[in-house]
Amino acid sequence: MAVAAAFVALIGVVVGGAARRASAQSAPERLDRGRFTAIYFPSERTLAHSLIDEALRTDSFPGLPRPTQHVLLAIAPDRRHFRDWVGPGAPEWGAAITFPDSRRIVMQGRSAGSDAGDPREVLRHELAHLALHEYLGDLPPRWFDEGYASYAAREWNREDALTANVALALRGTPRFSDLDSLFEAGASSARDAYALSYRAVVELAALDPGHGLADYFVAWKREGDMDRAMRSTFGMTLDGFEKRWQQRTRRRYGALAVIGDLAFGGAVLLVVVVPLYFARRQRDRRRMAEMREADEAAEKAARESILAALMHGDDETDFGAEPTGRPPP
Repeated sequence: MAVAAAFVALIGVVVGGAARRASAQSAPERLDRGRFTAIYFPSERTLAHSLIDEALRTDSFPGLPRPTQHVLLAIAPDRRHFRDWVGPGAPEWGAAITFPDSRRIVMQGRSAGSDAGDPREVLRHELAHLALHEYLGDLPPRWFDEGYASYAAREWNREDALTANVALALRGTPRFSDLDSLFEAGASSARDAYALSYRAVVELAALDPGHGLADYFVAWKREGDMDRAMRSTFGMTLDGFEKRWQQRTRRRYGALAVIGDLAFGGAVLLVVVVPLYFARRQRDRRRMAEMREADEAAEKAARESILAALMHGDDETDFGAEPTGRPPP
């Protein structure tokens, strides 16, 4: 596999003699602390140390035993290295990719765009994937895996996507089985899928305020089935929980999205209509002024015409001339 080969080559450069012979400017470096190993280029040294410090400080995850497996973190110095290390199958919007079977994480470094998010939050999200996989293996479906990682990383801003999703009010909340396909349907659909999955895990943890997901994970591992674990832990079926989540999500966020959409539409309407309204008022004022000027001009012309007529009539009348006709007898 090309991706694996590229990554193995990177490891070889780091731990082999090639790294020692490379210049200090270009040679990758390695940091080993606790159960973490970070591989990075000198440009990412500060970020690497900060990330490993944070990972050690917060190395526990809600509802799960403390993980023990070793994790390899590779921090790409630029987009080209990131794409080479993760392979062509990774989504364009991804800031980091986790490979659970080999327990490695590849993430973008300082060159990542602002949309990549807080690198500490990104790393914790990826570490949550590994912690869940260490305890439950391949049992969790994609939607739960992503939802739990967002929940463990406290990605509260995930819900922002739902407040603007009018489709929740118009078409309703999708089923769990539909969420997995949304992750592969483009950046916008994936953003909605992450938000909905996060919301589902939050709702599930809220069913047991005292223990959160801990008892559910134990039952899931024991039963090997998500629905049976739901029944034994929460006394409801997975379908029943799905319907509850759909109704609550649509009621909570669908109305907000419609209100937000109406507010946005109203703002757009104001932006369009208000200038037209004032433009029309100015035009009406100009027309009224023109009409008043025309009326005044007409009245002035009429007055001048009357005066001219009167003056012209006085000039033609001779009051001192003798009458030409003979008076009647």
